[in-house]
Amino acid sequence: MKTYVYNHPLISDKLARLRDKNTDVATFRQLVEEVTVLMLYEVAKTLPTKSVTIETPLTTTECQVLAGPPPVLVPILRAGLAMAEPLIKLFPDSPVGHVGLARNHETLEPVRYLVKLPPMADRPVWVLDPMLATGGSICEALGILKENGAANISLFSIIAAPEGVKRLEREHPDVRLFVAVLDERLNDKGYILPGLGDAGDRLYGTE
Repeated sequence: MKTYVYNHPLISDKLARLRDKNTDVATFRQLVEEVTVLMLYEVAKTLPTKSVTIETPLTTTECQVLAGPPPVLVPILRAGLAMAEPLIKLFPDSPVGHVGLARNHETLEPVRYLVKLPPMADRPVWVLDPMLATGGSICEALGILKENGAANISLFSIIAAPEGVKRLEREHPDVRLFVAVLDERLNDKGYILPGLGDAGDRLYGTE
């Protein structure tokens, strides 16, 4: 499995503000969107291009444009929705799938409650989930996507725990992982430390 961990001062600055317990809901949402767009630069290197001839006001020139269908965007509900919003603006023709998984707080295992997916064969699939903690939910989601034809899969996560990365490597070694920061560990409740709390609650003002 290929794992790319970002080391960029602008992302680091935004991560510090995401971690701050005093950051309000609106700012938290904006920061998640901004970090997602910054992460896009590295992920998008895998997209194919083709050469086309463009007529400028002065002459003609050869330019590189994206080739093939745009990526399928699959936010993992509910926190992944905030990461999908800025990418939909950049890829307005991208189909969007949804996978809803709730974590059983006693077993820490995922419980499926919604799967709604477009055709995914022969096109890149970008899975969006701000937190990679135990890895249970995301591995379940990736299994669902593969059952429905996805093969070329990249995962965007803003914060990951080593335990989740190891599980992902073990169960889905073919998936590319792009993570803004790799944190220290999980606590006994399965939350990432130092982390930022529950991303879904902080995005939507719930408890």
